[in-house]
Amino acid sequence: MNAADRQYLSLISDVLENGYSDQNRTGIPTKKLFGRSFTFDLRNEFPILTTKQVFFKTAVKELLWIYQLQSNDVGKLREMGVTVWDEWAREDGTIGKAYGYQIRKHRQIDKLIEGLQKDPQGRRHIMSLWDMNDLEDMALQPCAFMTMWDVSDGYLNCTLVQRSADLGLGVPFNFTQYAVLVHMIAQVTGLKPGMFIHFLNNAHIYENHEAALREQMKREPYAAPKLWLNPEITNFYDFTVDDIKLLDYQHHPKLEMEVAV
Repeated sequence: MNAADRQYLSLISDVLENGYSDQNRTGIPTKKLFGRSFTFDLRNEFPILTTKQVFFKTAVKELLWIYQLQSNDVGKLREMGVTVWDEWAREDGTIGKAYGYQIRKHRQIDKLIEGLQKDPQGRRHIMSLWDMNDLEDMALQPCAFMTMWDVSDGYLNCTLVQRSADLGLGVPFNFTQYAVLVHMIAQVTGLKPGMFIHFLNNAHIYENHEAALREQMKREPYAAPKLWLNPEITNFYDFTVDDIKLLDYQHHPKLEMEVAV
């Protein structure tokens, strides 16, 4: 079984059987567990679920919107054919000072790339979307909010920290997106993708997702696909959606689950 499905389905089973049941701000009850993580070796395989369809192009477009366009304009994302942020769009068409706004405000991608190139053994390679001064002016405060980066023996490693982890919908997008980001940053810094750790502080399953997830647990996983990046790209800002492809992605059908707003 590939690493993504194996670790994900194991956590789903654990939360369903042992999770703490409680209410939350959405009004939809959840079962949750504290302090869980996935570990992916990007040298061996690319992490994406095969026991349901994960819309890879949509995930990549959202990633580019945040880290390359560094935008908070939902209209720009909609122009790319992605509507996942429509529920949180304000009257001005933005999500406030959230996500891409924070990357642009602090020049975080540029500083990360420069830091990895000039001081690869530095221990301060961090990007954070959690700006205390701007939290009240965010339509949704970031869930996956921090990455910490490390270089070891020519390999680029990354830890993603997620405060709130919707296991049914958000998490499969998140670890796939950030695995792509590791590959992109590695390529433009002359490194190779290494280890990727995804830490989940509050790993939860919404009550109305349980039936779909139990159905998913019955499915037999396929082999992991391969990620292809255009090898000619050396500048992070030159990547397009067409430069990032998933090869041989075999998957089961999608599972319908509603977003908890």
